[in-house]
Amino acid sequence: MLATGVLEDGCPYQVEITGRADRPVIGSARIRALVEQYTGKPVLLSPVGPRRELDPGDPQAVLALLRQRTHLVEQGG
Repeated sequence: MLATGVLEDGCPYQVEITGRADRPVIGSARIRALVEQYTGKPVLLSPVGPRRELDPGDPQAVLALLRQRTHLVEQGG
C-alpha cells in the first residue's frame, strides 16, 4: 500500500507500507523512525475508534499513525 503525505515541517514523503514488522515502511527514514517511536503506543484506527496498540506489522495501524501524526494526502493499493 502506498501513502503520500507531508510531515509537520512541510517535508513531503511517499512510503510503501509493507505489512512486515521487520520493515514496516519503505521510502522514508523519517517515517520509519516515526513508526519505531510509536510502536506499542495506542492509535485510533478511525476518527472514532477503535483504539489499538501500534504493531509495525499491521498496515492499518501504520496508516492510522500517518493519519494522526502527518498530513496524509493520498493512500492507495
